[in-house]
Amino acid sequence: MPGSRKNWFVLYTKPRWEKKVYTLLTDNNIEAYCPLNKVRRKWSDRVKWVEEPLFKSYVFVRIGAEEETKVRMVNGVVNFVYWLGRPAIVKSKEIEIIRKFLNDYEEVWAEPTDLQQDARVIIRRGAFMDKEARVVGVVKNKVKVVIESIGYSLVAVVSRSNVEVVGKR
Repeated sequence: MPGSRKNWFVLYTKPRWEKKVYTLLTDNNIEAYCPLNKVRRKWSDRVKWVEEPLFKSYVFVRIGAEEETKVRMVNGVVNFVYWLGRPAIVKSKEIEIIRKFLNDYEEVWAEPTDLQQDARVIIRRGAFMDKEARVVGVVKNKVKVVIESIGYSLVAVVSRSNVEVVGKR
């Protein structure tokens, strides 16, 4: 992580721990942001507005390099989100855009856009589990991939939830 200059990073949390991790970080005097979305939830007897994390299992943290270990030690933090082999830095401007967007709109949702043609992915479930592949097409929640490492170019249509972009663990 760059010097003592503070940058925004993305943390990957245990499932459904986003709010807990945010509280634990702020209790440790670490600047954090957990974007919350106001959504209507219906139960059998009532409808209620609740706040849910906009990004499942993600919390943003603004730290300098010297705070990295302290952040990793917080209960519920799995790891930093990596991009190209390094912790992913988020621009302050992007954090402000998220804040403004959530302030201006209700019932917002986030959709991943990282599955693009020619992206390298790892298949996480099924017969080709842990095999690397190349995306040749994306349609709704299906990804068409080419699996080259087995000596043939096999094309498989895989559920989007069963692939992960290489380097993003």
